[in-house]
Amino acid sequence: MQELLNTATEKMDKSVESLKTEFTTVRAGRANPHILDNIKVDYYGTMTPLQQVGNVSVPEPRIIAIQPWDASLLKVIEHAINEAEIGINPTNDGKVIRLVFPELTEERRKELVKDVKKMGENAKVAVRNIRRDAIEHIKKKGKADGVSEDEIKEYDDDVQKATDAHIKQIDDAVKAKSDEIMTV
Repeated sequence: MQELLNTATEKMDKSVESLKTEFTTVRAGRANPHILDNIKVDYYGTMTPLQQVGNVSVPEPRIIAIQPWDASLLKVIEHAINEAEIGINPTNDGKVIRLVFPELTEERRKELVKDVKKMGENAKVAVRNIRRDAIEHIKKKGKADGVSEDEIKEYDDDVQKATDAHIKQIDDAVKAKSDEIMTV
């Protein structure tokens, strides 16, 4: 029974971590190199993460600079960024590709906060689904093993406590990201 509880808690932890990872791809007006995490470039026939083909840096708060180790990759990187549709057009000076993040308007900030809240809601749904599955498994296993109703109820309560704690973590993460987005 305890292992079912531990498994459910681990899955909930992964849902929260997944949400936080997803938040790194949301532009908050500042240059964040994590926005490039999902971009892969064709490096001599192999799809390679952008960070592995050059130096990615943030020289100024609203600029990301990408300096490939192989200058022949400039066009390929530029094309990959355009294909990724991150909402920023790269500029290429022959040595470095720059991504300049425009200042966000109030309206765009509010849209991003809505998106963040939606991501948070999806994470909460995932956590609640994990709770439901865990309680189902505990009841089945409890009946099969002849565990008393009181013990089953205790494990159900433990699953609920874990769920509540993870929902709070999600709410805190959503609030922090929303505040970051709304800060000018």
